[in-house]
Amino acid sequence: MDRIKRLALDLLKNHKDRFGTDFAENKKALEQVSIIRSKGLKNELAGYITKCIKRELEEIESEKEELNQTVEAIAAEPITEEISS
Repeated sequence: MDRIKRLALDLLKNHKDRFGTDFAENKKALEQVSIIRSKGLKNELAGYITKCIKRELEEIESEKEELNQTVEAIAAEPITEEISS
């Protein structure tokens, strides 16, 4: 695993609530939770963290859409059960 990915995943594991989908805000959050002197390293970390958060949100939205389609399909099925008294 390369250095950027390892560091970014470690930061997300420990400080996920501080990061979001905005690159600039993630750069500011990095300054609060770590000491990174290299501008390039900070940009790469913020970019990778942003990418991970966006990917996670897209997966959640995809799962929601699949669940909604399943619920709609079940709701559209006719009820063929007989009621006996």
